[in-house]
Amino acid sequence: MAWFKKERQPTGAEGKKPSGSEGLWLKCNNCREIIYRKEVERNAKVCPKCEYHFPISVEDRIELLLDLGSFREWDRDLAPADPLHFKDTRRYRDRLSDSQERTGKKDALVIGEGRIHGARLALGVFHFAFMGGSMGSVVGEKVIRASDRALQERIPLVLVTTSGGARMQEGIFSLMQMAKTAAAIGRLAEARVPYISILADPTFGGVTASFAMLGDVILAEPKALIGFAGPRVIEQTIRQQLPKEFQRAEFLLEHGIIDLIVPRKRLKETVSDLLGFFRSDSDKLARAY
Repeated sequence: MAWFKKERQPTGAEGKKPSGSEGLWLKCNNCREIIYRKEVERNAKVCPKCEYHFPISVEDRIELLLDLGSFREWDRDLAPADPLHFKDTRRYRDRLSDSQERTGKKDALVIGEGRIHGARLALGVFHFAFMGGSMGSVVGEKVIRASDRALQERIPLVLVTTSGGARMQEGIFSLMQMAKTAAAIGRLAEARVPYISILADPTFGGVTASFAMLGDVILAEPKALIGFAGPRVIEQTIRQQLPKEFQRAEFLLEHGIIDLIVPRKRLKETVSDLLGFFRSDSDKLARAY
């Protein structure tokens, strides 16, 4: 018999052994390097090695973009239903309940009003942790309400998207949001109310195919994945190998699909400059008439 005794380590609620180093390190989604978590957090959730921008929470995004304490949320209690009584491996209503409990959000989009350097704007921020930021009826309705409020009060609209696309558990109700949101953005364009779209990693599917690509100015964070279908689906469809870094923000900028790539730390100043440009342009138009 061995002179030492191997003691059984206690396990947590999920059956995993606790570790003092757990959560101290993370792997970059882009360069695959192992990096110190606190260093990433100090750098606005940006990889210090390759400048990849990690996903951030709605609260962090609002804090980075808006003046401190200026945000006022709209339609906080708007919650999704289950019109199709959908069930795959689990019931849709159970998936919704789990996401709501885990994130503290009713759905994948938060909208409201805030200020950037004192200038009013309507803001919408997607939350990817809520069912992949998918667009169901509530997300579409919130985009429309934010757009209509911006139109009514003639303040710019800024939407920050990170989404896997339409929410298939809602079927045609989800797909119809593409047409509804595109029409709402069209009303802004007709009224010459500015709309700035900010694409974060990842932005895909029906969100990309509708309002996310209709901005007067389309910005993206560095190395963000942006597209409609995934690269594997495209390769299988066209039976060709795709170019390197296909669907990365840099590739899209080079091919004229987006207007500007902006590092996260400069995003507030860039949006502020753009809003200032639109204000001066609107003043010139008003004087002309």
